[in-house]
Amino acid sequence: MTTLYPHLFAPLDLGFTTLRNRVLMGSMHTGLEDIADAHDRIAAFYAERAKGGVGLIVTGGYGPNADGSVRADTGLMNNEIEAAKHKVITQAVHEHGAKICLQILHTGRYARGQSLVAPSAIQAPISRNMPREMTEEDIHRTVEDFAHCAAMAQFAGYDGVEIMGSEGYLINQFLVKRTNKRTDGWGGHYDNRMKFGLTVIRAVRERVGSDFIIVFRLSMIDLVEDGSTWAEVVQFAQEVEKAGATIINTGIGWHEARVPTIYTAVPRGAFSDVTQRLMGHVKIPVISSNRINDPQMAEDIIASGKANMISMARPFLADADFVNKAAAGRADAINTCIGCNQACLDQIFSGQVATCLVNPLACHETEIKIIKTHDIQRVAVVGAGVAGLATAVTLAERGHQVTLFEAQQQIGGQFNYAKAIPGKEDFNDTLRYYQTRLTELSVTLKLGHYVKGSELSSFDHVVVSTGVVPRSLNIPGINHPKVMTYPDAIEHPERVGKTVAIIGAGGIGFDVAELLTHSGGHGYQAELDQYRTQWGIDVHYTDGRGGLVVEQMSASPREVFLLQRKATKLGENLAKTTGWARRLLLQKRGVHMLGGVEYVKIDDGGLHIRVDDTDKLLPVATIVICAGQESKTDLVPELQQCGIPYTLIGGADVAAELDAKRAIAQATQFAVAL
Repeated sequence: MTTLYPHLFAPLDLGFTTLRNRVLMGSMHTGLEDIADAHDRIAAFYAERAKGGVGLIVTGGYGPNADGSVRADTGLMNNEIEAAKHKVITQAVHEHGAKICLQILHTGRYARGQSLVAPSAIQAPISRNMPREMTEEDIHRTVEDFAHCAAMAQFAGYDGVEIMGSEGYLINQFLVKRTNKRTDGWGGHYDNRMKFGLTVIRAVRERVGSDFIIVFRLSMIDLVEDGSTWAEVVQFAQEVEKAGATIINTGIGWHEARVPTIYTAVPRGAFSDVTQRLMGHVKIPVISSNRINDPQMAEDIIASGKANMISMARPFLADADFVNKAAAGRADAINTCIGCNQACLDQIFSGQVATCLVNPLACHETEIKIIKTHDIQRVAVVGAGVAGLATAVTLAERGHQVTLFEAQQQIGGQFNYAKAIPGKEDFNDTLRYYQTRLTELSVTLKLGHYVKGSELSSFDHVVVSTGVVPRSLNIPGINHPKVMTYPDAIEHPERVGKTVAIIGAGGIGFDVAELLTHSGGHGYQAELDQYRTQWGIDVHYTDGRGGLVVEQMSASPREVFLLQRKATKLGENLAKTTGWARRLLLQKRGVHMLGGVEYVKIDDGGLHIRVDDTDKLLPVATIVICAGQESKTDLVPELQQCGIPYTLIGGADVAAELDAKRAIAQATQFAVAL
């Protein structure tokens, strides 16, 4: 069972207890923590991951007091009444052989309530409110609250706690001069700035005793100005060990950092080198984290001595059975996290419960269940984009007999365009997963088959998931040879000229702009080097604090104009937690972004536009149309004429603001109900 990944599946002896493997399900705030009496839902969520083989789970963050909670008066662990409610969670995890720690999270100046506190009264750039500087009494009370929270976790049956000391939260705020301007014994010299975090660890260890896991989440690289130096990181890690921590987990970047660290354009395992630098400086196990979503990469990181253990958080949203599949040699069947953020972080920051784009069952285990049916039907699914693929796989999992028709010679639909965009290579893994599941579930797949309604009369039901076609525009000269559709531009970028106007600045427009301005090399190391240089990341800390250096952006091979009719900010509807990075990247590459544009005509001279009542000519060689899509539903009249029951799914149902999250969720909900 463990020959493929022997290091990843080796037990980890902590002295007083042993973890069954080196896989940590890292902490994720799911939003369930903020719902009153949602403990049964949380238990079901973690139980599925424990059943799936993970060694140790860390929960979403719970505040030690109201000042530090993620949201005002929610997600607290500060009394036995609340702790008793958690026993259903710990029991559910223990029934499946895993261990679980509660994360203690004091958000400090990131808190969303009105009573936020911090080492100094310095407002965070991502917060609306100014924090109050903590008094000496506040500090001692907060230390006690951490210890009490840990004791309540122990009472609830948790195997340990993770103390959140990174990502710019309270303990991290005490550590650095950026946020700690105090002149008393808790500020100034680094020994004083370390004091709060170390006092918390000592107080927790004293309260819970020796046979209790304490994971400390330490910021290995802050990625903000006036962050820690590497010498300070090492010194603090060594003091954390002395204070009583069992394991050190890696935190990367503050939430306010202007560096993307976890979305799909970040190369896999991009920060494992940072964790490796700490190896040997402490004797306790060290965990590597961030953008590790593949069992082979996890194995390689441990085998090469970069870490003792691997943290994967969102990969367990995508696939609860990640570990068991890897152990059984079925890595191809893992539903891989693609780092899109759309259904997890974006929903959390919008006040919704998290789920997963590729697995909409995540966090809804008690509501959406795939149950074998006794009423087996013959179902035709027409169109093998992600909506059709999700429909076919889920129906087959329930026992229906499924035939999947696809007019093209490959599955994937619009995902085939997405996966061609630099930084979105992980989208290939979604299609690999579906291809594997189609085979395992014996779904009949007919590629290169443009199906007619008359061929479908023998089926009990037809799912029309034929997707979308690019929307045509009524602009004089739209048929000029300079004009390309976005599928043509993505499939044949070599045909695109050196000066380009992109009409439409939604997600596809940004994708095309990123593709056409990309100048990096190929291969993992080239991508990693480019990521680090264009965002100014220095994993070697050669220039001192925070792990930042002056960014260096390679020249774009094209001059690009990104245009939209609306006068609002371009990319306004992009994903909440990644849109800023995509806008900033294009700005770094010199893309001209114009809103409030009226398209006048296209001719040999280029694209004629009107902006602020002023006529302009963009003398471009190529004009790429990214102005939305229209549903492709030409099969529907044939089905109606033949009287065949059908259901529209995905883009064939609604093309406006098309996204894979909605398509897969809709497909799954239909399939579990049929």
